Order: sequence, then structure tokens, then C-alpha cells
Amino acid sequence: MSGVGVGVELRGVGLSYGHRRVLDGIDLVIAAGERVCLLGPNGAGKSSLLRCITGVAPDREGAVLIDDVPLEEFSRETLARRLAVVPGQVQLPFATRVEEVVALGRLPYEHPLRGPRAEDRAAVTAAMARVGVADLAGRDARELSLGERQLVVLAMAVAQQGGILILDEPTMHLDLRHQVEVMELLVDLNERDGLTVLAVLHDLALAAHFFPRLLLLDHGRLVEDGAPADVLTPDRVRAVYGVDPKFVPFMAS
Repeated sequence: MSGVGVGVELRGVGLSYGHRRVLDGIDLVIAAGERVCLLGPNGAGKSSLLRCITGVAPDREGAVLIDDVPLEEFSRETLARRLAVVPGQVQLPFATRVEEVVALGRLPYEHPLRGPRAEDRAAVTAAMARVGVADLAGRDARELSLGERQLVVLAMAVAQQGGILILDEPTMHLDLRHQVEVMELLVDLNERDGLTVLAVLHDLALAAHFFPRLLLLDHGRLVEDGAPADVLTPDRVRAVYGVDPKFVPFMAS
């Protein structure tokens, strides 16, 4: 698989939107092959941090390196062969068959004139089977449920075959069974295929169960980094989320 073994490093990363500071002095290393979850309340800077890593925050401060290479040295095409991104919500403005959406993950590899190759079509078929959406082939993606559409976008990212998979709320709109299935798929992609996985989640229980390393953001700063038991302590949950830990089901048990 192209790009397997991609690591990410952030050095003094900061970001502001006008006068509002959303990230401040983030230092972080995610080694190749790690599975990491980014947590924090609304407004903590989680999505902004992903924007910095993926190169769509032009006014970012500090340095972002992919496999020790500064982000700015990658062309968009080359970067797309390293990073595959699953956004939290996807809008489809016109009729598109499911397999055509998944095939968008192959654009970084396609010849500009010759179009998709046999290996591109095979990658699309394999990704749809891997994510469990092969039975949706031929359907208009706009007619799918929001949960089904989210799985199709995940299949697109798998078809992209980058070394790092970045996901912003991948379980959004999914019922409990599909949430667990997506988490199990991410574990499999990480452990069997060697993908580096970085996901933003709001569900603390899913994060603690499926991710060996958690990053906790609060007001644009990285306040905790470590194993779930060390990061999601009652005192820390109370301080960062402003709630009594007894209302967090897995902690209350």
C-alpha cells in the first residue's frame, strides 16, 4: 500500500481566526503506525488542529512535518497520497453513484488524460468491500442515509491508500452497531495494514475502548497526552468538560 508508515510531527503550531486564538503552541509527535484519538469539548481546537495537519490552514504558525518533511514541500497531489481525510459531514451537490464517490479517492493516482486504470478500479472495489458498502453500488449517494453516506466517504479514504487516515467525527450519524463496526475497522486498518490513524471523537467511551493513546485539547492547548486511564481521570473530565464524571457512563460504572 502506498505511503504506509507515515508519521506526523507538530512543532509550536498555533492558529488564530481574526482576534480569536484557537490553537496555541502545540508540540506533538505521532509515530508511524500509531492509533490516536483527539478529544476535547466543542471549541477546544480539534478540527482546527486537523486543518493544520492537512495543510488547509494557510495562516498556521509553527511547523508540521510528514515523515520528517515540512508540509509546505509537498504538492497537493503528493500530500494526497500520504494523507486520507474523512470529514465529519459531506455535501453532495449533484447525483453521484456510490462507486463514483469512492473512486474520488483514486484521483491522486490517475493519469490526467488516461483516467482510471485497472488497479484504480480494483482499489475502489476492495475499499467498498472492506468498509461494507459494496451492496450500495449503483445507488445515488445523495439518496443514502447520513450514516450510509459516512461509510461511503470512509471507503473513499480507504481507496486513497494513504499512510495516515485522518477522521473528523467518523461515527457521526451512525447507530451504535455501526459505530462499533467503524471503530473495529479502524483498529484493523491500523493493526493489519499499518495505517497511522488519527481520529476526532466526542464519545469518550469509544475513544477509551478503541484507542491506546488519547490527546486532550482544551482552549487550544494540549493538556493531556497518554493512555486512556491516565487522560480520562475524573478530575480531568470535570475540569475540561465541566461535568460531573458520574454522568459519563463508562466512568460511572
